[in-house]
Amino acid sequence: MHALQAHGLGGLDRLRAIRARTEALAAPLSPEDQTVQSMPDASPTKWHLAHTTWFFETFVLRPHAAGYAVFDPAYEYLFNSYYEAVGPRHPRPQRGLITRPGVEEVMAYRRHVTDAMATLLSTAGTASTLGDIVELGLQHEQQHQELILMDIKHALSLNPLRPAYRLPSGKAPKACPLAWREFEAALVEIGHEGGGFVFDNEGPRHRIWLDAFALAMRPVTCGEYLEFIEDGGYRRPEFWLSAGWDCVNQRGWQAPLYWEQCDGRWKIFTLSGLESVDPSRPVCHVSAYEANAFAKWKGKRLPREAEWELAASAIDDSGEVWEWTASPYVAYPGYREPPGAIGEYNGKFMANQTVLRGGCAATPRGHVRSTYRNFFPPDARWMFGGIRLAEDLR
Repeated sequence: MHALQAHGLGGLDRLRAIRARTEALAAPLSPEDQTVQSMPDASPTKWHLAHTTWFFETFVLRPHAAGYAVFDPAYEYLFNSYYEAVGPRHPRPQRGLITRPGVEEVMAYRRHVTDAMATLLSTAGTASTLGDIVELGLQHEQQHQELILMDIKHALSLNPLRPAYRLPSGKAPKACPLAWREFEAALVEIGHEGGGFVFDNEGPRHRIWLDAFALAMRPVTCGEYLEFIEDGGYRRPEFWLSAGWDCVNQRGWQAPLYWEQCDGRWKIFTLSGLESVDPSRPVCHVSAYEANAFAKWKGKRLPREAEWELAASAIDDSGEVWEWTASPYVAYPGYREPPGAIGEYNGKFMANQTVLRGGCAATPRGHVRSTYRNFFPPDARWMFGGIRLAEDLR
């Protein structure tokens, strides 16, 4: 498989641990919580539980497990996400209308597939091609663990009761003064070097010229972003890209997503419910347009993804927020999509998206690496997107 490293079969214990983690994330939620879809870009928790199961059934068990019995043929249509080569699928904006199968049936589906995977892993040996697709399935499920938290946060935020998903996580450490790390102009290499799992879009490794630049040693905080708001940042078009200014006016943006004013003070909806904005925490749930506007207001800019990757080992990353870059999501030189339906995993989305780097508090730790390329449309705000500043050195 192009750009994927052979991992063997990864181990039955790891499979069960990742599958159990997904179910643990869903455990605090009622069946009603797990069925609702709050917007077209988000998916119900129940759908995530089923789709990650569909992935193993479709790409591992059906082609590789002799005698495997499909749990329900209708699920091939219901829980396909975007794999056109597999066949037709239920429209994404209507996933919340799938009230049946219910949560119990979906959990039975998960048990059926997990047990079949366990049988396959215990008997199939260590064929690298099978190992690659199993590893991709595990990494894919971990991506959906983050999506579960992103999507349920959005759904709960629309509930007038402001319900909490979990208990408060505690106050963030006080933010250190903003410092900068300078980097000289150089011809550098970015992209995956080999060894260990990577998604196909993380390579090939290639050279790129970078002029001298400086990168902030930490992300922008809520306190710093409040200064932008209080200085009329959302009312001053000179800071905004044209498409961003259209969003401000058409959607009524006045602050990051989940921020609201209560009795003259800013509050923020979190997975722990409504809380006061903590000025020490990295600002979160801003679009690329807001990140760019803030950077321009500060007289700085957003980093290019090659700059971010070069600097990753030297900067202080809080790990709380993904960080917007100024780079469009495009293929690296020499990139080729993997053959077959799996080739639709990343490559088909290389248009009208912007790259984010790093990771966030909801990201599985194994997914936080310097070459990881997350991507969303520049107006997206419901994922955990934040800001790190950069500047040119002359």
